[in-house]
Amino acid sequence: MPVFKKTYDFLAGEILLFDKELEWTSFDVVNRVRYILCRKLGIKKMKVGHAGTLDPLATGLVILCTGKATKKIEELQLGEKEYLASIKIGATTPSFDLETEEDSTSDYSHVTREKLEAAVQKFIGEIDQTPPVFSAVKVKGRRAFDYARNGEDVKLSAKRIVIDKIDIEKFDLPEVKLRITCGKGTYIRALARDIGEELQCGAYLTALERTRIGNYSITDAFKVNYFLENLTLNETI
Repeated sequence: MPVFKKTYDFLAGEILLFDKELEWTSFDVVNRVRYILCRKLGIKKMKVGHAGTLDPLATGLVILCTGKATKKIEELQLGEKEYLASIKIGATTPSFDLETEEDSTSDYSHVTREKLEAAVQKFIGEIDQTPPVFSAVKVKGRRAFDYARNGEDVKLSAKRIVIDKIDIEKFDLPEVKLRITCGKGTYIRALARDIGEELQCGAYLTALERTRIGNYSITDAFKVNYFLENLTLNETI
């Protein structure tokens, strides 16, 4: 359980760790924290920003910076990321996760743990990854997911990313769980898609938790509402 500091100086700058709830956006976390802190401190404005977006259907670590600590956001974003990803083998969805319904299923009886291990190893190192069309990548001034949700075709260019490690935490077909260590800009949904294609049966992401960013761990993170409800003016300066 994370422990409250004796004093906080939010204007001078604090780095806050939060365990994001399912269906919250990273901006939901920023907006709620900024609103409550401003009310508690009796001020109208405060700089608050996050060091890395996490999809609404993902949970886990989001780093927020307040005040002058917002200058550290770019540095924090470069930190190595770790995720726990649950993936369903033998089916696909257009969004590569649970945002959309399954659009195909395939026989996965040929998939063994050994074949999965061989497949994931092909994605270790520097690779080119095409982002999901259901993503915030901008194309001609619009977000890619706007095209996708309107049924419009959109082509995204592959981007160079780095995946340092993939470990199989659970193998219970059709579900598998992977622990993934990677660099900035990696789409775990796209990795699930690519692993499914490598296995020749499809796959998509069913759950995702970010457990680490650089040296910051989910074990030191607060639930947003718990932190804000238990933080009193006596604990701030």
